[in-house]
Amino acid sequence: MDSISCMIAAVAGFAVSAATGKVLIPFLHKIKFGQTIKEIGPSWHKKKQGTPNMGGFMFILGTVIGILAGCAVLLGTGNTDSYAFGTVNMVKLFAGLGLALACGFIGFLDDYIKDVKKQNMGLHAKQKLAMQLLASAAYLASVYLSGDTSTTIIFPFIGQLDIGLFYYPLMVLVILFVSNAVNLTDGIDGLAGSVTFIVSLAILVISGVLRLSGMGLYASALAGALLGFLIYNFYPAKVFMGDTGSMFLGGSVLAFGFGINLPVLIAAFGIIYVVEALSVVLQVISFKTTGKRIFKMSPIHHHFEMCGWSEKKIVGIFSLVTLLGSILSVVAVFNI
Repeated sequence: MDSISCMIAAVAGFAVSAATGKVLIPFLHKIKFGQTIKEIGPSWHKKKQGTPNMGGFMFILGTVIGILAGCAVLLGTGNTDSYAFGTVNMVKLFAGLGLALACGFIGFLDDYIKDVKKQNMGLHAKQKLAMQLLASAAYLASVYLSGDTSTTIIFPFIGQLDIGLFYYPLMVLVILFVSNAVNLTDGIDGLAGSVTFIVSLAILVISGVLRLSGMGLYASALAGALLGFLIYNFYPAKVFMGDTGSMFLGGSVLAFGFGINLPVLIAAFGIIYVVEALSVVLQVISFKTTGKRIFKMSPIHHHFEMCGWSEKKIVGIFSLVTLLGSILSVVAVFNI
């Protein structure tokens, strides 16, 4: 993997994201694109009412330009050998980016309906599901048509399992679950951005080990772009990423998992996303079956808020857990 191209991707991603914030945040204030705080969140979150939303555009733009800048460097230096920069890897890079952009677009529609149309619930569940299914199918089809027709799931430390045609419906479910899980993680200042920044670094390391330049560029660009965004998003946040940003991050996490041919590792480096989603599922099941709640509030980051943890503490602890999961992922790659 070319380190110079990755460095250029990261620097470009950071610069574009940070610079965009200087222009975008005042613009969002001007057009009153502010966050509408839902009643279901902690009561003290109401003080965040009106904080500019859709800041995800900052790191989306930074990521896209960062990837293109990194690719330009690779092409310019002629470092395009078939193993590191071959057809399948290129398709996984740009199809993965396409999946992330599609997810981001779905999130944008949700934000637009909530913040401009002033309809708190945003997209209807069926509308959102239909669009996510379409994006999932398009991504899996593009990978299949690129020549990667494998239906084998690799389990580090254990072995491999070929599940045949069941692979595709199962992967659609994985895409739906993970994209929504990352969306649920965006609930307090800096959380989703910090966790995904660490995930991006882990994928960068894994891409280097596996010599996957495409994923290395993506991870570098996203890490840089998120760092530029977090300047404005750390507590107290000057801007929120909105569903526009969190859904894009969900698509990016999925692109990473599939791009390194180890979607099962999302459960490790994406442990926080998984726990956040499961906390909601368990809360709903418990309340509907017993009338009792397991957590004081879900997703689980709100539970810890209700227990008295500060937003900074939650971000710090969740980031540490992500780091541990990421280290496990890197170790797992050496045990395939």
